[in-house]
Amino acid sequence: MMPLTILSIAYPLARVMPDAVGGAEQVLSQLDRALTQRGHHSIVVAADGSRVQGMLVSFPEVTAPFDEAALRLATRRARLAVQCALSDWPVDVVHIHALDYTGLLPPPGLPVLATLHLPRDCYTPDALHPTRPDTWLQCVSLTQYRTMGRVERMLAPIENGVPLPALHPHAKRSFALTMGRICPEKGFHTAIDACRRVGVPLVLGGQVYAYESHERYFADEIEPRLGRGVRFVGPLRGARKEHFLAAARCVIIASTIDETSSLLAREALAAGTPVVALRRGALVDVIEHGVTGFLVDDDVALSEAIRASVDLDPQVCREHARERFGEGRMIDAYLSVYRILSAVHPQSYASAR
Repeated sequence: MMPLTILSIAYPLARVMPDAVGGAEQVLSQLDRALTQRGHHSIVVAADGSRVQGMLVSFPEVTAPFDEAALRLATRRARLAVQCALSDWPVDVVHIHALDYTGLLPPPGLPVLATLHLPRDCYTPDALHPTRPDTWLQCVSLTQYRTMGRVERMLAPIENGVPLPALHPHAKRSFALTMGRICPEKGFHTAIDACRRVGVPLVLGGQVYAYESHERYFADEIEPRLGRGVRFVGPLRGARKEHFLAAARCVIIASTIDETSSLLAREALAAGTPVVALRRGALVDVIEHGVTGFLVDDDVALSEAIRASVDLDPQVCREHARERFGEGRMIDAYLSVYRILSAVHPQSYASAR
């Protein structure tokens, strides 16, 4: 088959790189790497400082603070970069990973796939019902897909996948781990309090982005809770991230909003670490309660689940992840969609609802 040329567009305020903090950037990075390794052409439009294996078309980063004005400026810069890329290379499919993707749409004539990485309430009606021809939407889990209601141009969901580390025993230690973008909806203060109730040390990894609400949350809710068994280690990447994931007694996910897929939960299971989580969104389909982790409904139960996590089998967690969450299945599914969108009008592939 002929190689494809895919133009991927990132959220304008985020860098794309392996082990990015944001889930959308991680998925884009995985697709870029796989396209390049499989002989296709990957072009990525993203902010300066991004690292990709294909062709990077970058634009100047917007400086802090990240507010509506910054997003508008970054979107304008990204849109210009998209125009440059389309003028320089023949593109088969445009794949957008940004929340406000409608501001990045190219002129009609090319098929566009917009992956929706966030819950339904984060998207405007215009985003869920695009008027531009040949613009298609994609969910990242079956759970998220079921929440969308009737969306005419919604394709069948593609479950997020994660790289599967080499199988080898790893000594478990006493600490629990939680990590991600440091923001109120991730509920890291809840995870801290739950660990402290049962005397379990907690490692918090992540990054505080220059949004006013994120910085205030870190200053008001996280910094006062640090110390006394709670350690903030900043962004975790590469081998360091793998070490923490494999060594933790459990990974805690205390999100206050519905998780659309939770790459963190999938990465934890792939590393042989059970997941303890509040019952939110797609987590109910990722975690097998009492086998690969615990799903609970309140903060007190979260503490008890952290205590009980030491009784779960790491090997069962790894096997569960290998059966369901390997990135190869996700890559194959996206390649299939790219070929359909680039070849024919994909009405037969649209979801029947």
